[in-house]
Amino acid sequence: MHIPDGFLPLWESAIFWLISLVFVARSIKWASKELDEKSVPLFGVLGAGIFAIMSMNVPIPWGTSGHMVGGPLVSIIFDSPWAGVLLITLVLIVQGLFFADGGLVVMGANIFNMGIITSFVGYYVFKMLKNVSIPVAAFAAGWTGVFLAAIACAIELAIAGTFPLDKGLMYMGLYHAVIGIIEGVITAVVVSYLSSVRPDLIKGLNKVISNG
Repeated sequence: MHIPDGFLPLWESAIFWLISLVFVARSIKWASKELDEKSVPLFGVLGAGIFAIMSMNVPIPWGTSGHMVGGPLVSIIFDSPWAGVLLITLVLIVQGLFFADGGLVVMGANIFNMGIITSFVGYYVFKMLKNVSIPVAAFAAGWTGVFLAAIACAIELAIAGTFPLDKGLMYMGLYHAVIGIIEGVITAVVVSYLSSVRPDLIKGLNKVISNG
């Protein structure tokens, strides 16, 4: 899902940079208020894990690449999509600067897809379903977040004229529908496990328990 430089024209890259910078600035503001000595280590551990899963790329015909993202998981644990935006942005910066995984000119689009879409979609899907079933809600959050981010990526590449829309949607959608199952399972397993052994680490889940 990492878009390399040259796949988007400068005007389109600039638009996504402007949009993403607004969200990143807001996520930094969130971090200044919400991250403390207790939560920073967990934030770092999640960052290392997400860096690893995002590095396992699968080449996709008529697209860029396919992989898990992790934005929904971070957003659920910290009970805020801004946490997902910030952490995914930091991972993308490291990958772009030191591993050439995703272009620097188009990084705004990568932040928009992998940071903003996965985090906000996954977070609100989880919020809608969490009172029904925590594992089901977490799975749906993981799957929906990564799938819609891939669809957005295909549309952006089609607007740029890089790939045809039908081929991009078919391959990016098909591959990430499958990858989303893995992301959904991992999200559900991690959230369910933490809820059983360390429920205090999942801020959103604490609200479910207290409301119940």
